[in-house]
Amino acid sequence: MPDAREARDEADPPDAPEAPDTQPAVEAGESEAAAPEPEGAARDVRPRRPLPAGRLRRAALAGTAALLLAAGCGFLHAAHQLRSAPPVRNQALTDTEATTRVAGEVGHALARAFSYTPDGTAAAERSARTGLDGRAARQYRALFDQVRDDLTEQRVTLSTRVARTGVIELDGGKARLLVFLDQTSHRGKDTATTAAAQLTVTARLVDDQWRITDIKAR
Repeated sequence: MPDAREARDEADPPDAPEAPDTQPAVEAGESEAAAPEPEGAARDVRPRRPLPAGRLRRAALAGTAALLLAAGCGFLHAAHQLRSAPPVRNQALTDTEATTRVAGEVGHALARAFSYTPDGTAAAERSARTGLDGRAARQYRALFDQVRDDLTEQRVTLSTRVARTGVIELDGGKARLLVFLDQTSHRGKDTATTAAAQLTVTARLVDDQWRITDIKAR
């Protein structure tokens, strides 16, 4: 007959071995990160409602007005620069009356100074003294001194007509022009010949009269 200890062992089977802990260990940092945020610091994750149509329209209008204001300031600045730039200060682009006057007076002076007959060189020289000044006057006198006798002997006639005059620059009392001339000449009874000439002319306003100060053939 089994004793009392054996009977107790059979009644109470030996304890089963403890199952290993399969839950991964949690690092200290992970534990802190997983901690819930305080109630006051909780983020609002609710979806934002779109702005009403009226507010969107007002925002768009405000942005457009700002762009227009910036563009307007840019245009004003550019216009000021254009007004201050040398090409715009050129009166040939802005003052029609002054441009017409200088073109007319310079063209008239050239036509009279470079038109003569064998017996009328004195008239051409008087016109040159009236319409030419400075370097242009000196050049003209030197030229006529060389050819005066030949013009009389060979009976040379020269007629000069201004075909076109363009004022390149006009600034107060100084002007620069591009002049196209048609010149017809003949000796005695020979057939007349016509030639074109192109000149760059500088003129100055002296005693309220435009006088040619330089002539360059082009």
